[in-house]
Amino acid sequence: MTPTRHWPFIALLSLTLGAGLPAHAQRNAPLTADYIVAIVNQELVTAGEVQQRVAQVRENARRSNAQLPPEDELRREVLNALIDERVVVTNARDSGMRIDDAELERAMANVAAQNQLTPQQLRERLRREGIDYARFRRNVRDQLLVERTREREVQGRIRISDAEVDAWLDKQRAEAGNAVEFNIAQVLITVPENAPANVVEERRARAESALARLKKGEAFEAVARDLSEDTNRAKGGEIGARPASQLPDIFVNAVRPLKVGEFTPTLVRSSAGFHVLKVLARNETGAFTVTQTRARHVLLRPSAQLSQEAAVRRLQEFKRQITAGTRTFEQIARDNSEDGSAAQGGDLGWVSPGNFVPEFEEAMNALPLNGLSDPVISRFGAHLIQVMERRQVTLDAKQQREQARNALREQKFEDAYVEWVRELRSRAYVELREPPQ
Repeated sequence: MTPTRHWPFIALLSLTLGAGLPAHAQRNAPLTADYIVAIVNQELVTAGEVQQRVAQVRENARRSNAQLPPEDELRREVLNALIDERVVVTNARDSGMRIDDAELERAMANVAAQNQLTPQQLRERLRREGIDYARFRRNVRDQLLVERTREREVQGRIRISDAEVDAWLDKQRAEAGNAVEFNIAQVLITVPENAPANVVEERRARAESALARLKKGEAFEAVARDLSEDTNRAKGGEIGARPASQLPDIFVNAVRPLKVGEFTPTLVRSSAGFHVLKVLARNETGAFTVTQTRARHVLLRPSAQLSQEAAVRRLQEFKRQITAGTRTFEQIARDNSEDGSAAQGGDLGWVSPGNFVPEFEEAMNALPLNGLSDPVISRFGAHLIQVMERRQVTLDAKQQREQARNALREQKFEDAYVEWVRELRSRAYVELREPPQ
C-alpha cells in the first residue's frame, strides 16, 4: 500500500519521556503529598499531575523566554487543561472506536524513534525515570483514540461555502503575485555566542579569506567544502530551494539584487556568524505553484516473523549495499518491497505536498536529489526512501479549489475543536475538590 495522507498524531508526544518534562525539572519540582483535585466522569486528576504539568509549562516558558501568569492563575489554567483532556479521553473511550494492538505498536515505535531509542531502550528509559510501561502504553492508546475521535467529530462540524473558497483564492492571487523561491548556497564561518572581540575578528578574517578566494575565481563549491562550517558543506554549501518566506530576512535582502550565479560581494553577518551567499536558482512562482516530488521506496511491514527492529536493520543493510554500488535501489525494491510499487522498482510516481503521511513526507522533503534516507517508520511499516526528481507545477482550477478548502479547514479547525470540547465539558460530570486539611 502506498502511503496516504492522514490527520497527524496529536503531540504524540506531549507523551515523550517524562511526560515532556526534563529530568532536572522533575527533580526541582516541589514534592507534596498527592491527593485528588478533580473527578471528571470516572477519571481522576491529582495534585501530582497538576504539579508536574506546571513544572513542564515553566520549563517550556524558560526555554522560549515566555511570560507566565501568576502562580494561582497558572495552576487554574493547568487544572482546566487537564480536566478538558479527561473529558475528551472519556468521550473517545465511549465513542465505540478501538485502537488495535498493531497500530499501538507502530505508535510506540514512533515514540522510541522520536527519542532516538530502540523499543527495548524505551522500556529501560521509562523504568529509570519511574514511569510504568503499561501505563505509558495506555496513555499512548488514549491519545491515538482521542485523535481519531477528534478528527471525526471536529471535521464533521466544519462547513466551507463556495463564497469562502472564492474569497480565499482572490486573496491568495492578490498577495502571492510574484512570490520568489531561491536556491542558495553558503559559506558559513560560525561565531560562538558572546564571543570576545578577538575571536569575532579571527572569524571575520577567515570569512574574508573565503570571499577573496571566490573573487579570484575559485569554485564556490570547493571553497564551501574547504571552509564552511554548516551541515551542507559536503553538498558545496547548497541549502536547497525554499520560498523567500522560509528564509531569514537577512538572507533574502542580501540575495534579492543578485542574478543567478552571483554571490554576495560583502560578508553577511547573522547571529550564527559570517556568511557568503550564492544564488544557484531563482523561481518566480505564482500563487498556485507547488513542488512535486517523484520518489521511490522500499517498504518492509513488521510482522510476527519480522520485528520493527529487524526491519530497520534490513533497511540499513540495503542502504549500505546501494551506497557501495553492489545492488541498485530498483533491484532491492523489486525483490523486497511489500507494496504495489515493488514491480516498478519502488517508484511512487509524481506527488504533490500532502499526499503522504507526515512522517514519510517530512523525511522525503529533507532529502536532496538521489539522496537516501535512514529507515523511516510510518503507520505502514519501515521505509527506505530515495528522491528521484522534483518539479514545479501550477495547480489546475479544481486543484486550486481543493487547496483552498484544505487551508480554510485548517483555519477553522481550532475554533471548532474548542467549541466541541466546551460542549463535551458542559455534559460531563466534573467535581472539584479542596486540598485536604
